[in-house]
Amino acid sequence: QVRLVESGGGLVQPGGSLILSCAASGSIFSINNMAGWYRQAPGKGREWVARITSSGSTNYADSVKGRFTISRDNAKNTVDLQVNSLKPEDTAVYYCNTYPPRWDFWGQGTQVTVSS
Repeated sequence: QVRLVESGGGLVQPGGSLILSCAASGSIFSINNMAGWYRQAPGKGREWVARITSSGSTNYADSVKGRFTISRDNAKNTVDLQVNSLKPEDTAVYYCNTYPPRWDFWGQGTQVTVSS
């Protein structure tokens, strides 16, 4: 059974940075799967943020383009998200999953709060 564990969130001031990490218990990120990061802000639905292919090609939502960077380590089964120049509207719980996501892979997520 695959288990995804996100970490690295926290409280940061506007303009700050964090590195979010996702570790998989299974080999989901070591095979030919796209990986993605998603987020859910208070009172809103979950939205896609970034994705990366097994070979390292990336795509980003317009709202984070130029500020967020997704990366992966297939050997370690990890996917990271570097989040820079954070804005209050980036406040959300951040999740990793495959792309497209599988309903049975969602983890607990990691909370990112951007506030002064």
